[in-house]
Amino acid sequence: MKLNLTNKGSEPCLLRGYAGVSLVAGAAGEPIGAPAQRDDSAAPVDVLLAPGQTGSAVLRYTQAGNYMGCTLVDAAGYRVYPPEDTESLFLPQPTKACSNADIVLLTIGAFQPA
Repeated sequence: MKLNLTNKGSEPCLLRGYAGVSLVAGAAGEPIGAPAQRDDSAAPVDVLLAPGQTGSAVLRYTQAGNYMGCTLVDAAGYRVYPPEDTESLFLPQPTKACSNADIVLLTIGAFQPA
């Protein structure tokens, strides 16, 4: 799936690198299992976003039930930290997660122009 971030401000902003992404139990919930691993198949580039423009990154999710030893738990969605930001966004999308931190279900690519 594509993870899109849109500049909602009134000034241009620079988007570069990778988002931090984890599955979470709820909007204010703690991360479940392992965070997304970076997919470095496309190098990070500077994405200059004018107000209203969007940058996107490829976010991949592997079905939790595919893993032996996975302790299945319900996730309410994704916690996303944009690159170079300490404030997060919550994307509601119920799915299954593994509580085991050694099982990686998510990969995230670098942001690119949309």
